[in-house]
Amino acid sequence: MSPSPPSSPSPSLPQLANLPTQLDHFRLTTHCADPVPPQLVRQTILDLVFNSTSPFLNFPPPHVKSLLRAKRAKGLGLSGAVFEHLIEEVKPRTIIEVGTFLGASAIHMVDLTRKLGLQTQILCVDDFRAWPGFRDRFKDIKMINGNVLLMYQFMQNIVSANVTESVLPIPFSTGSVLDKFCEWGIFGDLIEVDAGYDFNSAWSDINRAYRILKPGGVLFGHDYFTAEDDRGVRRAVALFAGVYGLKIKLEGQHWVIHSS
Repeated sequence: MSPSPPSSPSPSLPQLANLPTQLDHFRLTTHCADPVPPQLVRQTILDLVFNSTSPFLNFPPPHVKSLLRAKRAKGLGLSGAVFEHLIEEVKPRTIIEVGTFLGASAIHMVDLTRKLGLQTQILCVDDFRAWPGFRDRFKDIKMINGNVLLMYQFMQNIVSANVTESVLPIPFSTGSVLDKFCEWGIFGDLIEVDAGYDFNSAWSDINRAYRILKPGGVLFGHDYFTAEDDRGVRRAVALFAGVYGLKIKLEGQHWVIHSS
């Protein structure tokens, strides 16, 4: 009986993130670095994005202080149990939130992680530009010279909730940030994708987010049943799961995908 051929070593996390897939023609060409240890994630982001200084230092600046509400946190889907279920299951050290708006879900997740005694860092990725017509619904969020103060109000909400050491805003487009996280080695145990509701935006964010999801981690999002763009989020999630051979689990309005 001939001897069995030697088994190949299991691929590392960066190797898995860089494997060729059926999505090669979408040109996700960034190669992921080795993962940054979770205890160094916050300082790494401060160094690379904020010149090694917390954006909450001396906040708010005097010229906007009178324009901010003490607390203006609002979010959809927070009444569902999916956040508690997933945090209890994964026990994440790093959560990446793709689309954060006013920070309500980030604050909610900090509360849940603290109840479990976890030391969790939440990275909130959003360009904080909202959308055309945004102020028709949110007139109380002020504007200065065409610049809506959404990021400042987000930061004020984080300050009011006393969670500045657990949350950091990353104020750039979702695609550019997720590619940089890959390049920097910033991976998430739990990643929420809840930015654009159209198919193209959701498809881009989901694919980029999955590349920086740790083994054993969970990718999830809201608006699976939203009718916008002919149920664009649902179509993007279904196509993605089909390409990768992954299963979609539904919890209320949320879709959930576990890493392979």
